[in-house]
Amino acid sequence: MRARKTKKHPALASSLRDITVFSSPREPHRGHLRCGSLTLRCALGRSGVTHLKREGDGATPAGRRRLLSLIVRPDRPRPLSAVPIKFMRRNDGWCEDKRHGRYNCSIRLPSPAGHETMWRDDRLYDIVGVLDWNFRPRVRGRGSAIFLHLSRPGYGPTAGCIALARRDLTRLLEAAGPHPRFLVAAKPRKLVLD
Repeated sequence: MRARKTKKHPALASSLRDITVFSSPREPHRGHLRCGSLTLRCALGRSGVTHLKREGDGATPAGRRRLLSLIVRPDRPRPLSAVPIKFMRRNDGWCEDKRHGRYNCSIRLPSPAGHETMWRDDRLYDIVGVLDWNFRPRVRGRGSAIFLHLSRPGYGPTAGCIALARRDLTRLLEAAGPHPRFLVAAKPRKLVLD
């Protein structure tokens, strides 16, 4: 993925940056996301939210996450965001093979390692936010490819990511400023980010 400098939108620089995400008590793979006055529906991992994330468990990891960058398809509309944007290439992938040296990193395809294909026909990855799960230190088997991306119709479950409808994701990215922070919890409560 090649990085490109993007113009900073002046209204975005002072925008909100603390975002809370919590699962529904009845349907743990569905939830809500709050950013200031915005409350948006979202999809979560098929196993709900967990404090003990493992590769392949289908759960969204609980805790604090930063949104590091956005990866967008160059042939799709680009969101207005102060978060750094990288443009996706057709041969981009993300390694989820815990035995591979590039585990939980972007890779070029084809690759013999188990991976996510980033350039997809279903549009789920037209906009991908890379969350800082399991980067420093990178622990093999602790989970990979935890993204913020577009949801399936009806907010079907993800493999552990946070997914929103396109309109809601673009609204969130515009409101969240250059360094948004997520706090993922199993259920709603009063949450304070430091």
